[in-house]
Amino acid sequence: MPVRRPSRPPRRRRLGAATLATLLSGVLVAALGAPAGATAADAPDRYALVHGCYVVRSAQTGQFVRRVGGGYRADAATAAAGTPFRMQATALGRYVLYGPDRAAPEQAGQGVRPATVLGGASDWAVRPDGDGFQLQALTGGQLAVQPDAKGALSATGGAVGTPGRFSFVAADGCATFPEADVNATGTPARGVAPDAEVRGLMDSHNHPINFNFIGGRVHCGRTWSAYGIEQALVDCPDHQLANGNAAVLENFLSDAPTGPLGAHDPVGWPTFKDWPRWNSLTHEGAYWKWIERAWRGGLRVMVVDLVDNGALCRIYPFKGNDCRELHTLLQQARWARELEGYIDAQSGGPGKGWFRIVTSPDQARRVINDGKLAIVLGMENSEVLDCALPGGRSTCTEEQVMKRLDDMYALGVRSAFPVHKFDNPFGGTTGDGGLTGLLTNVGNLVSTGSFLKLQKCDPHGHGDGHVHDRYDLDVVPRLDIVTQLLTTLGVHGVLPVYPSGGLCNPRGLSDLGRKLIERMMDKGMMVEVDHMSVKTRDEALKVIEGRRYAGVISSHSWSDETSPARILRLGGFIGPYAGASTSFAAEWKTLRKVAAEVGLPRLGIGFGADINGFGAQGPRREKNSANPVRYPFRSADGAVVLDRNHAGQRTWDINREGVAHYGLYPDWVEDLRQIAGDPIVDDLMHGPEAYLRTWERATGVPAERCQDAGRLTGAGVGPLRMGEERLALLRRVGQPAERPGGAYRYCAKDARGREGRIAAAFDDQGRTVAVSSTLAAHRVSGVRPGSRAAVAARGARRVANGLWVRRAPAAGGRRVVFVTRRGKVRAVAVVRADHAKAARLRTVLRRAGVR
Repeated sequence: MPVRRPSRPPRRRRLGAATLATLLSGVLVAALGAPAGATAADAPDRYALVHGCYVVRSAQTGQFVRRVGGGYRADAATAAAGTPFRMQATALGRYVLYGPDRAAPEQAGQGVRPATVLGGASDWAVRPDGDGFQLQALTGGQLAVQPDAKGALSATGGAVGTPGRFSFVAADGCATFPEADVNATGTPARGVAPDAEVRGLMDSHNHPINFNFIGGRVHCGRTWSAYGIEQALVDCPDHQLANGNAAVLENFLSDAPTGPLGAHDPVGWPTFKDWPRWNSLTHEGAYWKWIERAWRGGLRVMVVDLVDNGALCRIYPFKGNDCRELHTLLQQARWARELEGYIDAQSGGPGKGWFRIVTSPDQARRVINDGKLAIVLGMENSEVLDCALPGGRSTCTEEQVMKRLDDMYALGVRSAFPVHKFDNPFGGTTGDGGLTGLLTNVGNLVSTGSFLKLQKCDPHGHGDGHVHDRYDLDVVPRLDIVTQLLTTLGVHGVLPVYPSGGLCNPRGLSDLGRKLIERMMDKGMMVEVDHMSVKTRDEALKVIEGRRYAGVISSHSWSDETSPARILRLGGFIGPYAGASTSFAAEWKTLRKVAAEVGLPRLGIGFGADINGFGAQGPRREKNSANPVRYPFRSADGAVVLDRNHAGQRTWDINREGVAHYGLYPDWVEDLRQIAGDPIVDDLMHGPEAYLRTWERATGVPAERCQDAGRLTGAGVGPLRMGEERLALLRRVGQPAERPGGAYRYCAKDARGREGRIAAAFDDQGRTVAVSSTLAAHRVSGVRPGSRAAVAARGARRVANGLWVRRAPAAGGRRVVFVTRRGKVRAVAVVRADHAKAARLRTVLRRAGVR
């Protein structure tokens, strides 16, 4: 079947001989396996053992480990007689030794036995010891060979054996550790340079690490398990009763046709018969291999929102942990780092993984241009900073709020919702619709002591019947189901009755809320305005507009129709809720019109998946027979070919099942291409750059503008200074018009209003080594852009075709360069002397855009 080609093919890069040799070596090892009989030198460090097939040799006996009945002995004379183990990383430097019989050695008291259920006893830390390694189980036992016991292995050392030293010898015959496929072929695209403009896809709102929220028993499955997919993708205990009939919340939220009593197959891996599914809201949808598929398919930024809802935790009957939201978020932040380490372990060592947590826009830019996924930590919880509003009184002081915000920032959180789901001490919330709206309204009752106090919108105030808060109690056809659920949750009483039509929450931004937003702006954080009531959002935006602060975001469409223009005008960022591809495309068209109205030269957007956050994913598109997604297809950046995704016994096709899990987002983007063409994909691919520019402005970088040309001297041109560090220049001068990599290019305007371009080019350490100008106002020794080339040649040395160099006046160690073309001077530049020779000079001038 033909592969779908992108509208713009990716740039081709030439590979040096060393790079090519490395790549070919890696391909051959992956295809053929390591050669039999290789030594431990093939694995130069403990991290390089990952996924390899090895037999284990004892330094004490010189023999190889083999399984013997219910134990293991280091008594095999040859490597071929030893048991081959697949080295499956559980964390950095830790492994399960997965045998061909699907069993792994584990500590059992003082001995070692085969285990088929993996855990801490079979999880071995591998530590260098001379020319070999020592192995210690998480349960404490040190692997050793028992003295006078025919080579039997022990797991304690000491009295029953000196801690052993072992080596790993490459072998074959290993079992394959169970895992999901990614079905993606090719190398993920990288940027042209670490500091260059980025391209890719951006998920502005996601919850991949939420398996402890609402008490820890609501979400079924985990993003990863140290012991593999068999333990990660397991249904909740209550779901396993009566084939899912006891999964009341799942059936309620998923809108199951049979109501709270609705069966589903509780088996995850390997059958995946009933989950994951696009509208299954309590089952894991973002397993790490599915995130990997999305990354390989072009995803370059993901905002991971730490999430909890303490009020729903208090009313949900099943719990595994307490309901303090900050406690939950702190645990999730720690797990995010553990996941980063786990993926590093699968990739060969610290820092080698594709999942990178970032805390600054420059760090994110470097990660993206390295072809990896930048993870930004956010915070979306309802009793924000553990602050509730029982009886209308805040449980937090201003001092507590600021201290807790500082603590979350120190953990790496850079984006936060001041309001979410319930009224809180910072402001009023907007409601949900339908049955979910009823559930969150019950949560508001638990958190504040009352249901939401919604009323008819004031056409002369906040809300006019068209712009209003979300809330719709359209549950009459299923009132019996609602009653069942509330009774199950232990909630009794009269449900609220609201007037028909548009409803508004009269609660606005509180004084404490204003101070919270002010502190967030002081810290350069992204202020999330979704979930705020119309009144709260309007008042919050006025505070933000008063500071002309760009760091404002609507990450998943929980806003109103007046907000996008205000957000874009500030320089903020918008990521519509992903959902159905057809509705997303419609919202994109509206945003394009808004962007044009506010004068935005280019639109860059994200998408808010909200997966694992009680947000349904996109269903299969109806009537797509004329233009379905055709497999295989190329990723949005053109670098990777993706086929139908497979895991265990299940294969997913977006045409049949929609976005059943996170790994199908590249397929969803291809579906958008089928619906709306290349323009929508181009705007999505510009999303990460637009987000990073918003983030930069939030952290104090001036917005892009046409600079005052000033003068050209040996010290610099206009505002650009020789020798200045790249980020210092960015913070002082502002965002450039172009970032080709290794340079910043700016529009500049002289005193007569004539425009041209000035640029700063950097060396490998990020210092400015050249500045250039195309403005006629910039004259050196009587030569300016537009002068005849013959004038530039006087008193100058020709170093290459069209390049003339002379010593800069009154600037030791620098040179003036004239760039000529077709008999005219095209540009003038000042260059550090060590970069004034032909090869380096061509490089810096090319970066500056004048060569």
